[in-house]
Amino acid sequence: MATDVPEQRQTRRGREARQAARLARAVETLPYLTRKLAPVEVIATEGLEQIEHNADTLLEQVGIEIVNYPDAVEIFRLAGAEVEGARVRFPRGMCRALINATAPRVFTQRARNEARSVVIGDPHMVLVPTYGSPFVHDLDHGRRYATIEDFRNFVKLTYTSHTLHHGGGTLCEPVDLPVNKRHFDMVYSHIRWSDRAFMGSVTHPDRARDSVDMARIVFGAETLETEHVIMGLANANSPMSWDFNMLGSAKAYAEANQVMLITPFILGGAMAPVTVAAQATQTLAEALAGMAFCQIVRPGAPVIFGSFASSMSMQTGAPTFGTPEPQLVLFVLAALSRRLGVPFRSGGNFTASKVPDYQAAYESAVSFMATMQAGVNFNLHTAG
Repeated sequence: MATDVPEQRQTRRGREARQAARLARAVETLPYLTRKLAPVEVIATEGLEQIEHNADTLLEQVGIEIVNYPDAVEIFRLAGAEVEGARVRFPRGMCRALINATAPRVFTQRARNEARSVVIGDPHMVLVPTYGSPFVHDLDHGRRYATIEDFRNFVKLTYTSHTLHHGGGTLCEPVDLPVNKRHFDMVYSHIRWSDRAFMGSVTHPDRARDSVDMARIVFGAETLETEHVIMGLANANSPMSWDFNMLGSAKAYAEANQVMLITPFILGGAMAPVTVAAQATQTLAEALAGMAFCQIVRPGAPVIFGSFASSMSMQTGAPTFGTPEPQLVLFVLAALSRRLGVPFRSGGNFTASKVPDYQAAYESAVSFMATMQAGVNFNLHTAG
């Protein structure tokens, strides 16, 4: 029988000692961050009040176009809005009053592992991975369309991260599955391969309800009546419009007492004016309408005021990141969110670069620094 020579035994003992040290090393993971510094303010109170006044004027005089969703028009009408066809106009202050009356300032999204539940709202910050990428890139195959296997891998990577706090939602878009069924596999992946808080589908109201139903199976129907365990993301169809898929999905989450992230997605120069004040005014008006809708559907349903504002190359039409204007919009809207009394979502590590180069680094750094300084509560796209 072969026996180890002293050098082999010493090597093995050294390897075993290093392995034991790695296993014994406790990596402290915080479930979320708590801000100690005051947020940076870039505009005086008078300026914020002017933006709020102008947003109410937009809602009162221009109103919101509700696309292909007469039920939502009727919901707004019964709550006191003025309706003309698919156009809904709001008496001055109506949306703000609805939100102030019932929307929680701070709430907890419970995770399957309760130690990883996240508190959303001031002074806390939750770091969340990216959302909605149609393509993935790896060293073996380069840039390609994402698959459900990629999605599962990103869920697992997020689960093992010590710096991300939330499982996110559409970590990539698995185009190898049918659109009308892929949400089942995506939500199941979050449930199966992670114990963090997560987001569900919003591509159609039926898929939103499916997502809530899956969460109901995991957490129990009684739990959903009193706690918040799943989140949806609805983007306004800017300018000044909400459509059936987004408002219908918002209704599905709000009815179930679950979290709705209301985010106008604005490219300055395309869906909004180019100035910072005008972009902030339009964003606030569109978000007020969406958050008020959730409060009408179910008073007290948690909402997050979201902003995804970017400048745009007027030469090519491509979004640009890391530029001063979107960062100023972020600072202004964070302050408006605090005045409204709801959590705020924005920010992230954004770049318009197509490769990991110097441009990618400085644009990501600039956009994430503004995120931290503004005091964003729910930071989608932390990981790019």
